[in-house]
Amino acid sequence: MATAPEHLDVPPAIVFRAMAEGDVSQVLAIERAAYAFPWSEGIFRDCVRVGYTCRAVELAGELIGYGILSAGAGEAHILNICVREEFRCRGVGRRLLEHLMALAREEGMSEVFLEVRPSNTAAIRLYQSLGFRQIGMRRGYYQASGGREDAVVLKCALEHLHC
Repeated sequence: MATAPEHLDVPPAIVFRAMAEGDVSQVLAIERAAYAFPWSEGIFRDCVRVGYTCRAVELAGELIGYGILSAGAGEAHILNICVREEFRCRGVGRRLLEHLMALAREEGMSEVFLEVRPSNTAAIRLYQSLGFRQIGMRRGYYQASGGREDAVVLKCALEHLHC
């Protein structure tokens, strides 16, 4: 199993590639390790089948993260993005997000949206550093232990990005 380099912020040899149905079991393992209320295997398979932009992140041939983006009518929506725990806070998530945003721009999208739990402050800081701004809240959007948690809705205009 690959381990994160201790002396580097960003592993130099990460590769982005299209996610295939054969990747779903590994993606699901990362998802389940990261979230108390993970997506199901069926949701991931459906995202690949319907043609969403599904990307896998590899390091030395090993899957270490993934991102899923839907696009249409001039706007993109980042549906899910996750990096294995031992590779977090090393720039992998930032590079994945920049990659997804660049793909959306290449597809002619002018803005990108996402939702995030207000309790996920590290993710919110990352999104804001890339130009996302809060445009609203979705009440009771996420499952949470003891009830529901709101979602912060963020938007970024892609024409101003340099990714």
